[in-house]
Amino acid sequence: MSAGVLTRRPVRGATALRGGRVWRPTPYQVFGFLFWLLMTLAYWAVPLCCDAGLHAAAVERLQADLLRPRHPTADLPGAGSPAYSPYAVAQGVFARLTGLAGWETVRLAGPLNLLVVLTGLNRFVRMLSPRPWAPVWALVAMTLLWGTERASWSGSLGLMPMTGNLADPSAFAIGLAFWAWALTGTRALDTARVRFVGPRGLPSLTGCAGLGLLYGLIVLVHPVLSVAALAGGAATVAGRQRGRGPAVAGRWALTGAVALLTAAGWPYFDAFAPAGDSGDPRLYRNLLGHFWLALAAGLPALWLRCRRTGPRDPLVLMFALECLVVAYGRLSGRYLYGGVLGLTLMPLQCALAIELAAPRPWPVWRRLLGAGAAVAACAGFLTVHAGAVVPRSLDPVGFDQPPRRPSYDWAARHVRPGEVVLTDGHHALLSLAGHGANLVAPARPDPALDERVRRRGLADVRAYLADQSTRAVRTAVVRRHRVRWLLLAPRHTVPEEAVVVAWSERTGEVLARVAGR
Repeated sequence: MSAGVLTRRPVRGATALRGGRVWRPTPYQVFGFLFWLLMTLAYWAVPLCCDAGLHAAAVERLQADLLRPRHPTADLPGAGSPAYSPYAVAQGVFARLTGLAGWETVRLAGPLNLLVVLTGLNRFVRMLSPRPWAPVWALVAMTLLWGTERASWSGSLGLMPMTGNLADPSAFAIGLAFWAWALTGTRALDTARVRFVGPRGLPSLTGCAGLGLLYGLIVLVHPVLSVAALAGGAATVAGRQRGRGPAVAGRWALTGAVALLTAAGWPYFDAFAPAGDSGDPRLYRNLLGHFWLALAAGLPALWLRCRRTGPRDPLVLMFALECLVVAYGRLSGRYLYGGVLGLTLMPLQCALAIELAAPRPWPVWRRLLGAGAAVAACAGFLTVHAGAVVPRSLDPVGFDQPPRRPSYDWAARHVRPGEVVLTDGHHALLSLAGHGANLVAPARPDPALDERVRRRGLADVRAYLADQSTRAVRTAVVRRHRVRWLLLAPRHTVPEEAVVVAWSERTGEVLARVAGR
């Protein structure tokens, strides 16, 4: 035998230690990282506002008492408040360990939530298709293909909404939903090859239990979006399941049982208690203006997919089930289910992305589909989303910018945590609670708070701020709620028993201390 046969040729260069193999990033890893960097910078440039104050308030209360936190926005017990989800508790632990304030902790959560969304989207799309560019086009569709009217409620993952929503628990819940769907689809395909008895069945049972834990966590983090997540999981099982029999049924029963026990065993609130708020009817207004681009570009792709793979396709079933959830919310008056509209569009966006990732040459119909998607994406970017990533200094045409709500740091530096503030300003209510202040009347209904108590507080605020109010009425309100501070809009007159401490040049609001408190 010749020496050349016995001698292994050395591998030269930087790849020698890896046997000649060079790691190459996938297209999604490259564009996903660039998008994460760009979106993080855009998110960091916009001040937090609105619901972020409620999340910061929950962190402040958990930082003060992790096991028995007070109500997030009132001087009342907090037992039963859904604000204290595992997501908020984790933030509270982080705040206690680092000493960061609630607002700072909530702001830091944005880039981490975006990372969960991006990795989950990649896993979900790759479960549906091995085409390497499919996740990239899914990211483009998810961020641009909505409508030509701005939709900024939680659960929207367009470029513009993400500048303000990344710190919201809904972003984290959507990322977990992507991961749950991906793992569900993978396990559904593996059923026929896995044993469920004996030592070899233990890893499969452990995986089923872990999947149930993930779904239970989604229920606790965001109960409304969890309905869409569970509907998507059911659609994935129905569309991908290949095995049958008692073992398969037992596997999914175990997943459901663990999810149920996880949600039911959370000690801070009852995950299955009726929501205290029926939601905002505005979620269902102008749906066509908010979503017509996604419908126009995605429905043809979903229809082609249905013709090719049949009505049991996971994306087809997912879209149908989530449309039923949205329709139920509209017909029943439970408008909070309009919050799942963002996830309802995901099957359309993913179906389109998978079609556009097909290898070339393309037939004529796919070229037309790609051209229509490109026009729709440009329309969405130019009409709604461009201002999210184009700085005002470089803006050539004057794109609409993300809303920059006023900050209430000027007032918060005078109000100590736990002190009671009386105000009727919506943004002031949300912002001051995030700094640790208590409110006479919380801004939102809460299952932990008797709605009659909240309405009495609202009535007291109106009575105090009324033009015809007397000093006796105001004194009674102050004593009843132990009010120390007033935050008054320019339309209100400062009462004679209050002393102005600070003033906002931007909004004209004043902070006044009640004399004797």
